[in-house]
Amino acid sequence: MKTFIYMVRHGDSPKDGNERTRELTEKGRIDAQRITDILQKEEIDIVISSPYSRSILTVQKVAEQIEKEVNVFEDLKEQTFIAGDKRISDKELYPLLEKSFSDPTYALAGGESNADCQKRAIKVLKELLNTYQGKKVVIGTHGAVMTLMMSFFDSKYDLNFLLHTTKPDIYRMEFDGQGLVDVKRLWKT
Repeated sequence: MKTFIYMVRHGDSPKDGNERTRELTEKGRIDAQRITDILQKEEIDIVISSPYSRSILTVQKVAEQIEKEVNVFEDLKEQTFIAGDKRISDKELYPLLEKSFSDPTYALAGGESNADCQKRAIKVLKELLNTYQGKKVVIGTHGAVMTLMMSFFDSKYDLNFLLHTTKPDIYRMEFDGQGLVDVKRLWKT
């Protein structure tokens, strides 16, 4: 029985502010509607999201379209790079990503390693694959945690993959049981 997981990376959001509460820019809101239009053809059964506002807002209209609520899972939040809910600057983030992808146990003080982030997120993803077997599940997500979940099943989803994703982005992952069968990018820039 095939299960489909749609990884939906959030749309564009303001560069400053709290990690949890940053919403979407005007472009992000327009792109969220495009995501809804794309996913309308997929016959989605359930919508899940990270607890961060920008992820919820990116998939909210998909949930409304199927007359369901967005189910929020704390452990699908973005990787914690530094202590607190402040955003790390892009200038600081790239070297950190390089180091953490070369050493999965590396983390800044108060931050989370790739290994730890992947472990917590994969636990949820496996639960979703069991609970919604044979269904089509949208997950509102973030770049790093999405890449780490995908790389659990196939190592080609690495730093280079992450750096070439867009905001937003959509990847349809096809599973047979707990095994990844295929991945197709649905977002067109």
